[in-house]
Amino acid sequence: MKKIAYLSLLIITQASCQDFGKMQFIADLPGKVNEISGIEKFPDQNILWTINDSRNPPEVYAFDLDRNKMGQTIRVKDAPNIDWEDLAIGPDGTLYVGNFGNNLSNRTDLAIYGIKNPNELDKRRYEPTVVEFTFADQLKFPPKEKDKSYDVEAFFFWKDHFYLFTRNRAKKYDGTSKIYRMPATPGEQTAAFIGEFKTCDDQSDCEITSAAIHHETGKIVLLSYNKVWVITDYMGDNFAHGNIEKIKLGHRSQKESICFKNENEVYIADERSHGKGGNLYLLSLETE
Repeated sequence: MKKIAYLSLLIITQASCQDFGKMQFIADLPGKVNEISGIEKFPDQNILWTINDSRNPPEVYAFDLDRNKMGQTIRVKDAPNIDWEDLAIGPDGTLYVGNFGNNLSNRTDLAIYGIKNPNELDKRRYEPTVVEFTFADQLKFPPKEKDKSYDVEAFFFWKDHFYLFTRNRAKKYDGTSKIYRMPATPGEQTAAFIGEFKTCDDQSDCEITSAAIHHETGKIVLLSYNKVWVITDYMGDNFAHGNIEKIKLGHRSQKESICFKNENEVYIADERSHGKGGNLYLLSLETE
């Protein structure tokens, strides 16, 4: 016990000496989630649900925010982790897993898995609900290099629909993220193109890697490796024409996970790479 306490103190001490820009260091995440690609938190729980991306087990992990340690593991049945890229929550207590990473825009097996009330499960294996989908405007697999914009790493659930934001992989990058909408209903669905969100022109720093929505206020956050966009005051689901605030984090790493702690704070996590990252951070959305 003393050794564990010492190691925890050492990690916190080392973290306090680093510059995380506008973010506050919260925890060094366990090795089980070294390739963390999605996080979510239900408002009434102090548990952070987490996933890894491709080539990892099809498992969802609970991280106890009070004790800073891993808890429950849920293995999702018949749901291969081809490229799990984000998590979302519904108001009915369902946790959604996005199996839609699509770097080459050539996948025909895109899916979203639903786990109802994961914190109440008394078993390690769970058979999810499944939404299989295609994009209404994709006709070729893969499309031409200039049209490779069907990689999704960010989504959220809002008013009975999923909203997907693409990570643009086109050869000539212009910062455009396409926005799609589809019913959050199990079965085969079609994601309809509803608009575009323009980030910035630096491909290494402007690609959308995660998204979240605050269900009570409708506030939206989009994440890249060094930025967060906060979207408010939009009409309907015309997100790109709402009030958009860009927060430069002042810290670049492979950040692919974001979720709300409360209306004005978000958790952010980055993958562990080359001895860096693998951390959980807290960011205030209230700017001076």
